[in-house]
Amino acid sequence: MYKKMKLSDTIRVAPTLLGGDVQVNVKNALKEKLEGRLDKQLGAIVAVTGIESVGEGHILVGDGAVYYDVNFYAIVFSPMIQEVVEGEVVETVDFGAFVSIGAMDGLLHVSQITDDFMSYDGKNGRLMSKTGPRSLGEGDKVRARIVALSINEREPRESKIGLTMRQSALGKLEWLEEERTKSNVQEEG
Repeated sequence: MYKKMKLSDTIRVAPTLLGGDVQVNVKNALKEKLEGRLDKQLGAIVAVTGIESVGEGHILVGDGAVYYDVNFYAIVFSPMIQEVVEGEVVETVDFGAFVSIGAMDGLLHVSQITDDFMSYDGKNGRLMSKTGPRSLGEGDKVRARIVALSINEREPRESKIGLTMRQSALGKLEWLEEERTKSNVQEEG
């Protein structure tokens, strides 16, 4: 889930950035320090959008930089357990599919795609159903639920988000549309 949050931090503005508008320099320093950073409580900081206030600057002995206490607004991607998300498959492997759900990727394990048994077709880079025509590959749009969440702020690449599509109203968007069309035809007939 994306959230607009009001945050506070102390930001270091390097001596080379001290000329000009303080607000602009502080915002640039905030963007450089925080954008793309992962925080266990907040999630992924996507963008610093504005500054509410900049406190008086402080200089530390032996450091030519100025430190400012800043209140600012940021857009944060904060995934939550049981949240339903839509994303795009960015990679398929023999054990499942990686799905981009915004600022992070989640893993859709092969056992969590459908009730059918899925196998990996390495030649075509797709996961194929053993019992029907369904397949899942790179570029496919899906709707899934977050079932496991482990955020590692020290090593963001080690963070894990587990997904499932084995529930009602979840799956590849094409499959959901087929089911909706099929149920509409049955209701009319």
